[in-house]
Amino acid sequence: MIEVHDIKKSFGDQMVLKGISTSFEAGKTSLVIGQSGSGKTVFIKSLLGVHHIDSGHISFDGRIYEEMNKDEKRDIRTEIGMVFQGSALFDSMTVEENIGFPLKMFTNKTPAEVKERVNFVIDRVNLINANHKKPSEISGGMQKRVAIARAIVNNPKYLFCDEPNSGLDPKTAIVIDNLIQEITKEYNITTVINTHDMNSVMEIGEKIVFLKNGLLEWEGTNKEIFKTDNEAVTDFVYSSELFKRVRKMYLEDDI
Repeated sequence: MIEVHDIKKSFGDQMVLKGISTSFEAGKTSLVIGQSGSGKTVFIKSLLGVHHIDSGHISFDGRIYEEMNKDEKRDIRTEIGMVFQGSALFDSMTVEENIGFPLKMFTNKTPAEVKERVNFVIDRVNLINANHKKPSEISGGMQKRVAIARAIVNNPKYLFCDEPNSGLDPKTAIVIDNLIQEITKEYNITTVINTHDMNSVMEIGEKIVFLKNGLLEWEGTNKEIFKTDNEAVTDFVYSSELFKRVRKMYLEDDI
């Protein structure tokens, strides 16, 4: 579990995060949504330790990040997997070299152990006949699978995904969403996803955190978001025609 207590972050005179408190449970897919400028990118980067918060605290399974020394913070980072927007694969490396990179960088595994682990996660994310191909030789959906495999190859406790469906067609995006959720539950990972994709909200939003102007405006599940009367939330999500149709069905079911 990741717990966030009253975190604030400013850049110069501009306060971007204005006191956010929430939590993200293990085994659940949690989504952070909000308009551009809402603070969600700074929020995610603060959780990752990229930004040093001004006040408040962030804890990982009870371990308060701000109280850790340099070595303890490094250890926490080895427990984090990251799926970057656009996959961020190394073009010069093969699929299996990309996936094995964190193991070679952060563990003392032998080449045989690295190969065994890489093959295991390749099989888990259903990458077929792609081991020796370069990123340019596979589809966007397969590249996302490689990015997910690389993120989980080191058995992370925490998984962060930045717009994992960026650039994907809707059908492939649903497949990637479902894969992330399956892995989250299978390995009891605390997964936090930064997204603007309303399909993801509906498909895998077990917890949704909606930020506005640096504040936590609303939080709840993908079922609760269909019923909320919070004007800021409805103004944001109603830009999706699909969301409107699904919300109508949910409300009709309750009649």
